[in-house]
Amino acid sequence: METPTARWRRLLPRTPGRWAAAVAALAVLVGGGTWTAVADDGPPAVQREDRMLRPGGVEIDTSYFTAGGSGKRPAVLIGHGFGGSKNDVRAQAEKLAAEGYAVLTWSARGFGKSGGAISLNDPDGEVKDVSGLIDWLAKRPEVELDKKGDPRVGLTGASYGGAVSLLAAGHDQRVDAIAPVITYWNLADALFPDGVFKKLWAGIFVTSGGGCEKFEKKLCEMYERVAVSGKPDAEARALLTERSPSAVADRIKVPSLLLQGQSDSLFPLGHADAMQKAISANGAPVSVDWISGGHDGGDNETSRVEGRVGAWFDRYLKEETGTDTGPAFRVTRTGGIDSTDGAALKRGASSDTYPGLRSGGREIPLGEGTKTFRNPAGSAPPAISAVPGVGGGLSQLSSLGVGLSLDFPGQFGRFESAPLATSVHVTGTPTARVTVKATEGRDAVLFGKVYDVSPDGRQQVLPSQLVAPYRITPDQQGKPIELALPAVDHEFDAGHRMRLVFSATDLGYASPAEPATYTVTADGPLTVPTAPAVTTAAATLPWWTWGLPAAALVIAAALLLTARRRTATPAPDPALTDVPLQITGLSKKYAKSVDRYAVRELSFRVEKGQVLGLLGPNGAGKTTTLRMLMGLITPDEGEIRVFGQAIRPGAPVLSRVGAFVEGAGFLPHLSGRANLDLYWQATGRPAEDAYIDEALEIAGLGDALARAVRTYSQGMRQRLAIAQAMLGMPDLLILDEPTNGLDPPQIREMRDVMIRYAAGGRTVIVSSHLLSEVEQSCTHLVVMDRGRLVQAGPVAEITGSGDMILVTTAEEVSDPLAEKVASLPGIGSAVRLDDGRGLLVRLDGATTSRLVADLVRLDIPVTGVGPHRRLEDAFLTLISGGAA
Repeated sequence: METPTARWRRLLPRTPGRWAAAVAALAVLVGGGTWTAVADDGPPAVQREDRMLRPGGVEIDTSYFTAGGSGKRPAVLIGHGFGGSKNDVRAQAEKLAAEGYAVLTWSARGFGKSGGAISLNDPDGEVKDVSGLIDWLAKRPEVELDKKGDPRVGLTGASYGGAVSLLAAGHDQRVDAIAPVITYWNLADALFPDGVFKKLWAGIFVTSGGGCEKFEKKLCEMYERVAVSGKPDAEARALLTERSPSAVADRIKVPSLLLQGQSDSLFPLGHADAMQKAISANGAPVSVDWISGGHDGGDNETSRVEGRVGAWFDRYLKEETGTDTGPAFRVTRTGGIDSTDGAALKRGASSDTYPGLRSGGREIPLGEGTKTFRNPAGSAPPAISAVPGVGGGLSQLSSLGVGLSLDFPGQFGRFESAPLATSVHVTGTPTARVTVKATEGRDAVLFGKVYDVSPDGRQQVLPSQLVAPYRITPDQQGKPIELALPAVDHEFDAGHRMRLVFSATDLGYASPAEPATYTVTADGPLTVPTAPAVTTAAATLPWWTWGLPAAALVIAAALLLTARRRTATPAPDPALTDVPLQITGLSKKYAKSVDRYAVRELSFRVEKGQVLGLLGPNGAGKTTTLRMLMGLITPDEGEIRVFGQAIRPGAPVLSRVGAFVEGAGFLPHLSGRANLDLYWQATGRPAEDAYIDEALEIAGLGDALARAVRTYSQGMRQRLAIAQAMLGMPDLLILDEPTNGLDPPQIREMRDVMIRYAAGGRTVIVSSHLLSEVEQSCTHLVVMDRGRLVQAGPVAEITGSGDMILVTTAEEVSDPLAEKVASLPGIGSAVRLDDGRGLLVRLDGATTSRLVADLVRLDIPVTGVGPHRRLEDAFLTLISGGAA
């Protein structure tokens, strides 16, 4: 018998394209069932058959999806998450069926319409059911077989469904490939990490299953025993371990794509690390992908994940050896909010090899000394980190610089680094060597975490809201031990500090009810993994930004159309050779006016790598400033220097400046492409320097490029003008209202171009009325009003943090509840939002962390917490101040 491992090894040398994608027709199925035609965007149509099967002696509700002709095709089984049913994975099943697979979904025992009791993926229960479903697939005439009774089959699923994928691969050699998502390796380690009971998640686990009575009797008894004692026993650990994938670690020998969540306090990244080590040791191909979301919420990147799972099965089930299955390791990195759709901005980083959790360790010295703190009687009030069940992905906010964790005075000890000289990107598990002592004869139950502390020390952020629990027994106390902190992917900026904290309590876990005193001594530095082989990828950006270093417009040709008087040009300033722009005392009066100024005494400086936003109300003088900068008009007073060269109409240094200001003039009878070609020819520069194809891709005009410009809409003309501004490789790019006429996806693409352009060492100046867009894309701002400078500086300094906090909730907040929040200590006011689903809270002495703790205590279903003061608020404040 050929094993799955032997078969994938045999396939490796095959040439790409040996197997075409299966486009199969609907087969005549044997047996009864209910058929339903599934609507699809295009051919082939997907058909679904619903039927009850008894693969393991219990009725299991299934759905079978196929599409296309009568050709043979591989099969895929998709499991659902805990508390769900087969209906949760229907969309993915339909997609895979349309791509040429026979797909079977089912509701696990105790869920949906299936019978039986929940036995947590018991080998004699749920895992046996899967083997029975594989038997059923082997009898389908349209399913490809490796041999009689052995279908070509892969398994995928999230959480509970991911675990059964791993277990099935270990128990049934007919499984050929798996792709488990946000799941566990050892359920005992997940619910009892280091011997500490994860009480909040365990309670949610049981509740989402329908209550203890829905579970197998011995599982219910185990849970109630541990929940009462607050401490897992050996019997409980053994029961969960024998039903975990780790129990068959040496038997999982199939290609495995492991997708694990970073925002996951239930099944953290260490579970995927253990899977990777075990399966790789068996000789099978393994790829690891750390997605943005997880059980704590956030973006689970469904489209990208399903696309990668599909590619994985194309490679290892369809035997399409040319399929790109992605890197051995990938991590999604998050930062900022997309103003067009409110989603978190993401970018990928990857490595050709899996780095593990401790690659590239860097030692961060910590403050010395011994910290003494107490576990209070009843372990209350508890510290707060992740809050399972609150929803909305509170852990995602840590990547946006919002700290929501809370430690109570007297219940924790902390050790802090000096300010970091350079930024440090941590990818993996930090470790610390400490000595712990507890009240004589007692276990010490501690919770370790590493905070990212702002330079002023006022804001601390807990990456992904994760903590690591430890139960340190008396025989381990009094001597140095190494403790592993939560595995994360997080960048600590230069000037920030790392703060190592050990707390005696945590809301999600059971701590001893008896009071105790703990002492912790740091015996060395904090060691953080930096995974140097992991490099940031550009996969989240359009392909044309990979090699696009710049965009530009050389305006010499335009200047030839002006009949302005040229004046003597001052000598270059060597001290400003590397400064893209410095404006000093710039003034310009309105035409035919002796005392009315469009711009007056304006001074500011722009450095390399900056994206500068030029803001101001109508009539503030922004466009006049830009026209003087480009030499189109001459200032009455003051000086403009670009890379040390004084600007005058026709100045040679303007060849290093590209611009899009007030649209562009095109010949209406020529096509869009011909207009750009003609423009570049007029510059006299070589055609290969134009990067015209990249510029056309940016324009996004498609077939319209071949049409006459006179047929273009306003938005199409705007996009063509932007493409013209993106020709060549200028060092300074000026864009005046570049997003006028663009739709939200094009606005997002334009922002990506500006950010990437500046990251290459060049500079962008953008004038825009879309303040939310400016806030996302710009690093620095210049705010003007009535021709004068109001304020200039980094975006963060101008917006400030403010004292207004926006709290969003899953349910409507009642007036009495809002009044309770308003009466809390340190709260100035709390006003309900117009739709009732949230509050606008003014802090008056309280911190954000304290506010979140009070909201949780009041059972308010929080979905988001963040500063309310946006750039719009800061801008309006500045403008109104200027007018006063």
